This record gives sequence, C-alpha cells and structure tokens, in this order.
Amino acid sequence: MTTTGWTTRLAALAALGAATALSPITAGAQTPNSITIVREVDSDRYDPHRSTARAGTEILFMLGDTLVSLDFDMQGIKPGLATSWTVSPDGKTYTFKLRNDVTFCDGKKMTAADVVYSIKRWIDPATRSPVVWRAGPVDDVVALDDVTVEYRLKAPYSELLYQLSQSFGIIIDKANVEALGADFGVKGFNGTGPYCWVDWRPRNDMRLKRNANYKWGPPISENTGPAHIEEIIWRIVPEETTRLAAVMTGQSQITQYIPYSGLSQIRANRNLRVLETKEAFWTYFIGFKIDKAGVDDPIVRRAIVMAVDQESISKDINFGETEPAYSYVSQLARDWDKSYDGKLIKTNVAEANRLLDQAGWVRGSDGIRAKNGVRLSPLAYGFAGSTWQKLMEQVQGDLRKVGVDMRIQMFDATVAWGKLATQEFDMFGMSFPYVTAGEALNLYFRSVNVPTPNRMNWKNADTDANLIKASTAIDDATRSSGFAAVIQQVHDAAVWIPLYHEPMKIAMSTRLAPFKAHNIYGSGLYKGLDLKYVR
Repeated sequence: MTTTGWTTRLAALAALGAATALSPITAGAQTPNSITIVREVDSDRYDPHRSTARAGTEILFMLGDTLVSLDFDMQGIKPGLATSWTVSPDGKTYTFKLRNDVTFCDGKKMTAADVVYSIKRWIDPATRSPVVWRAGPVDDVVALDDVTVEYRLKAPYSELLYQLSQSFGIIIDKANVEALGADFGVKGFNGTGPYCWVDWRPRNDMRLKRNANYKWGPPISENTGPAHIEEIIWRIVPEETTRLAAVMTGQSQITQYIPYSGLSQIRANRNLRVLETKEAFWTYFIGFKIDKAGVDDPIVRRAIVMAVDQESISKDINFGETEPAYSYVSQLARDWDKSYDGKLIKTNVAEANRLLDQAGWVRGSDGIRAKNGVRLSPLAYGFAGSTWQKLMEQVQGDLRKVGVDMRIQMFDATVAWGKLATQEFDMFGMSFPYVTAGEALNLYFRSVNVPTPNRMNWKNADTDANLIKASTAIDDATRSSGFAAVIQQVHDAAVWIPLYHEPMKIAMSTRLAPFKAHNIYGSGLYKGLDLKYVR
C-alpha cells in the first residue's frame, strides 16, 4: 500500500466514524521525541489489582514500580523499589529495605506506608482481585519505619519474589485510589513509574508523558531514568493489516502486535528490524467449562481436543512463526513433568470420531451430533480482533469434521473480561504468560480461582492439595512431585485445547536503538527506559 493510499484509507475510516481505526497523527498531536505503539486490544482498566490483561500490564509497568524486578533471563531477581531484602530461616518473613528517594508523579514521597497499603488492598476481599493468590498466604504486612517493610506469611511461598516483580505488585497511592474510587485506573493513576498518566480513551488510545523526576529504574535497565522518550502513545488497532501498514509507513515506530504474515515484510525492509527472544512462555488455548452439558464428559472433551489440528494452526494461520502446543505450558518451563511428554493428546480425527460414537453422540442429517435430543453445540466466547477470530474459526472448522457445532461469540476486550467471569458459555479462548509451569497451574486450577481465572470451574481437592504442597515446598523434589501430579491430572481430564506457544517478536523502526526485550507477562517494552532514537 502506498503512503497516499494509506492516508486515503485512514481518512475514509475516520469519516465513517470507526472509533477503533488508526487515524492519521496530525500536526501538534505528538512531541518530536515521541513514539506511537499500535496494539490489537485494550484493557478493561488500569488497576494493578484488578486487571489480568497483557494490555493492562504493559502500560502499568510504565506507570508504576515494584519492590523487586525480574531479570531478562526470567530467573534472577534484582532490586526495584527495594534495595535489599532478607528472608527468615523458616521462609515466612521477608524484610525489604526501600529506596528513600522515590516520589509519585504528583511529587509526593513514597514510603513504607504506601507499600503496606498496596499489598493490603491487593489481598482485601473487597478489592475482588482475580490474582489475590499471587500475593501468597499473607499473615500481615507491616511498616517498621519509613524505609522498612516486613512481609509476613502464614506458610513458605517459594515464588513470592517473582510474584512481587509482576505488575500486580505495583505500589499505588492511597489518596489517588480514594479520590477516584471506582474510576481508579480508568480516569487516572498516580504512580512512581518512568511515565505518568495523561489521557485514556478506551478502545482508542492511551497517552503517557515522561516523569522528569524519575531516577530509580531497576538495575536490569541500561538507563535508570529519566526515560529517553518524552511521550508514548498506545493506539488500539484491531485490524492486523492496518497495524502492519502503520509500521511499514512509519505511523507506528514499534509494536509486538504484527501479524505473523507480515514479519517477512518487516525483515525485508531496511528501515525496520525484528527483535526476537526465546526467554518467553506464552500459550494460547481454548478451555472447557467442565460442568456444562455436553462438555462435562471427559471423553467428549478428549475427542474435541483430538479433532483440532495444532500443526495446521501454526503453519497456516501463524506462518510457521509459532510452536504447535499439545501441553498446557511449554515443555521447556520449570516444573514441567517431562515424564508426561509421551502421554499428551495429539491430533487424531479418526480416534475422535470413534470416541464420540462410543459416547453415544450420533450424527444427524446435517452432520452434527446429538444425544437424547440435545445437539453437541457448545458456545465459545472469545476476544474480538483478527487473532482470535481466525483461531476460533479454524477450530470451529476442525470440530465440524467430527460432528461438533461450536458456536462463536466475540467481545471487545473492554467487555470480554466481564463476560468471561460469567457462567454463560461452554468454552472460551485465552492466552497467558508464565515463567514456570507451577505458576500457570496455580493461576488456572486452584478451586478458589473460580469463576476467574479458573473459568473451567475445575474444583478438585487433590489438585488443591498438590498445588499447596508444591508451592510451600522448601526442596525441589517435593515441589516437582506436587506439580507433576497436577500436570497429569488436568491433561488426562482434557480440560483445555492447547493451540500454540508464542515467542516474543517485536517489529521496530531502525530509527530506534536496539534494546533488550523483556518477557515478563508478555510486556516486551517493560518500563520503556531503554527506548530511544538513534542520534
């Protein structure tokens, strides 16, 4: 597409009132030292305790800071707002020493009281955080003085520091939360991060400005502050070809939301480059709500999983840029049970048909199976946008080959998260980041996480016991055996249809200097501190 054609198309879309289209950047809309990032979907809010969307996390990391930071290798824990920490011999008490030079965007100094408030709001039932479990079995959090916080646990929690490095552990301002009420993270956010909130227009764009006073960035960044870039604009562009055009024509300088079909064009363009990193665990799957009629039968679920062609998805939809998934997490991740590799459910349409026949589901004249007068027609919820639309349609086609009529209903991300917390659907599409298999299992399969993020309604006493056993273990053998038991149990029950494992790939202008992409929660740009133009 030529630049002229691109501009004409954008103008036409704007004239039609397409709120989600990428509109031309007019004079004065950006500072000279500004970047625009296009992405597929928006978050429902920017509250660290209530948003589980990558779209929320990638902005929250720029708006705020955490006690500790995760190194690029996804293993090492480094300082953040805390300069150091100690752990008691029984593993139940963490004592953090804080920096004494941190301020919020409004200039107010951050102290241990802010840390205590943030953690306690996170775990407060009134907050209704879907990620409360990540904070661990908290007994109390106490400010010993302005720069010392004692984090007391009821039991050891081996992943505490990792969880505190995530966006859910961002330190927030009590006065800001109380002033905004239900609009916290919707109409504003007063954080300590390298960028400050300017304006959010849901499903359109988010504008951030540089925090000129910022100088406490994590040591994993080459630049610890202030940020090089004065202004960052995040634009929502659902259509993948439009996102690609935005990068190709310079309307967007960087994004990790390029369609797989366009990566070869990016690589061939001398004005663009692709940053890639392998230290990424991000998996796409479709889950079953296992107590809904039809998909409440594990034999039916196993047949449905067998009907899906993961290799075709990675090859035909993703242009060979992803790895077909048969496991719920990468088999390279820590805590994965390698002894289970040979037991994973693989594509086998003939066996899928045999299982459905055996279970008493008979094909009708239209080819769709029914039993006792009820059609095998599960309703699947998904996110609007090109990625999930194509995935759902591909799976829908695969399932029709075995007589299953999967119905699809897609929602904008600002609505979808609420819809996915209901009991209205039978199946749902989701993708998620993780560092260890144990983290993923704790996220999705704990009974207390129903209805979200445990959208499958998987409530099992053995699962809960093994997750607790592994998470509180002080030796690797106990940890591994606990998580292995859960891996085997949920895979045998065919609770998900795994689709593919996604690597981190960022398209960017060569006008920007190369940098290290981070994989924490899929937020490749992390805090944006090392983003800068080549001079």
